Amino acid sequence: MRTIITYLLEVIQYQNQQIRWLVLFIAKFIPIGQWAHDDTHSPKYQKFKTDKLPIIQTFIKHDWLFLLEYYEWKYKKKIRPVQNRSGSTVPENIQCLRCGAPHHYIYDNNGGKGQYKCKVCSFTFASGKHLTKALKLKCPYCGHSLEPKKNRKFFIIHKCTNNKCSYYLHNLNSVEQGILENDEKYKYKLHYIYREFTIDFFKMDLNSLPKNASSFKFRKQSAHIMSLCLTFHVNLGLSLRKTAQALEDLYGIKVSHTMVANYCKTAAAVIKPFVDHFPYDKTDTFIADETYIKVKGVKGFVWFIMDAFTKSILGYQVSDNRSVGPCILAMRKAFRSLLSPCDLITFIADGYSSYPLAAQQFALLEDPINFNITQVIGLANDDDVSKEFRPYKQVVERLNRTFKESYRCTCGYDNFDGANYSVSLWVAYYNFLRKHTSFDNRVLNSNDMLDNAQNMPGKWQILIYLGQQTILKLQSEDVFASCS
Repeated sequence: MRTIITYLLEVIQYQNQQIRWLVLFIAKFIPIGQWAHDDTHSPKYQKFKTDKLPIIQTFIKHDWLFLLEYYEWKYKKKIRPVQNRSGSTVPENIQCLRCGAPHHYIYDNNGGKGQYKCKVCSFTFASGKHLTKALKLKCPYCGHSLEPKKNRKFFIIHKCTNNKCSYYLHNLNSVEQGILENDEKYKYKLHYIYREFTIDFFKMDLNSLPKNASSFKFRKQSAHIMSLCLTFHVNLGLSLRKTAQALEDLYGIKVSHTMVANYCKTAAAVIKPFVDHFPYDKTDTFIADETYIKVKGVKGFVWFIMDAFTKSILGYQVSDNRSVGPCILAMRKAFRSLLSPCDLITFIADGYSSYPLAAQQFALLEDPINFNITQVIGLANDDDVSKEFRPYKQVVERLNRTFKESYRCTCGYDNFDGANYSVSLWVAYYNFLRKHTSFDNRVLNSNDMLDNAQNMPGKWQILIYLGQQTILKLQSEDVFASCS
């Protein structure tokens, strides 16, 4: 009996070795359609891949006289003027754009066709050019200069056109041979691509107040009625017209839905600075996602960034597009109070390309913020990364559904100002007033004044007071100097 079991175990081990060998052979030498490409499984998603940063060369002016002395000191030789044996001469008005060397030290580099090379600093330039680019972008794989190909609204697409680039050849070899024969390789992203943004999203003001906000000088109503409007509209999720109807039916207070909207806009203008500058408890794991809204029937987007453990919304942004700009603004809000965010953040998002592009822009700052984006792709756990970080991604997906539940009653927004104040009020409610079952029916962020309030309208009035104090503090620190 023991002999049979031993023999069967040996057979199983041999079959296991054969299966492993076959799997390795298939993976190396038998490409299975689109799965052979290492980006993703569908050609239409190839363009969403984000490449690493290019090599950035800065243009620095030199002094040709200093270079002559340095060369003589280091090599014990002098750089002599160029002797043109071919008979071609360099015009006297030509000088090196980098070091300023005169025409005596300039080579005619292409037989009188207008290209020159400096003998002092080895800089190649063309005639007729008086300025040069401050930055030069090069491919990180082959060192070839990137060429601008497309000019978009917020960025310029630079592309490496070198057909001998290792990055291009690797991607080309990964594509199925039949696709190359049918001349369909345009469906795949093969060349290195870099997006140079023409707008500095880091200079945009995050503290600007909404427009058309009314004052707190009540003529017919009072602050209590204003807080009732906020309670019905934000906490209970009633529309503006239903809020006005509820006030009339329950309390006999006649307020138009336009007045309810003005009250909410005014409250949002005051509460928003307190919500944005509150010292939230933060961990090293952030999760982000975007969801859509309707503004006059046109699709808009809301970006949310929250802490994975404290569940507080740290950054949010309303936008009319899904580009990298709103993503950067939301990240700036989330990173506002971090003391040392470099290399300590686990940032979890979906497979959309705006998140790694935004991370690249943070890495290009003078004081760079370096963090990696962990992307959970798709709905199934097809890889180890998705399997490990899927629970975190589901947290922010649940946040989106919670927001949508309060958003549906509005049937969309009339303008983006209305969307901004509505989202700001909802974030304030979510972070400070809403009780969460995952926190034993407690609020996410406690405040002594809010905890001592007897009812919800009183808490809204306290939030308005805290917002006023925050604005006064920011004004004293000249944060709002550019807005005044």
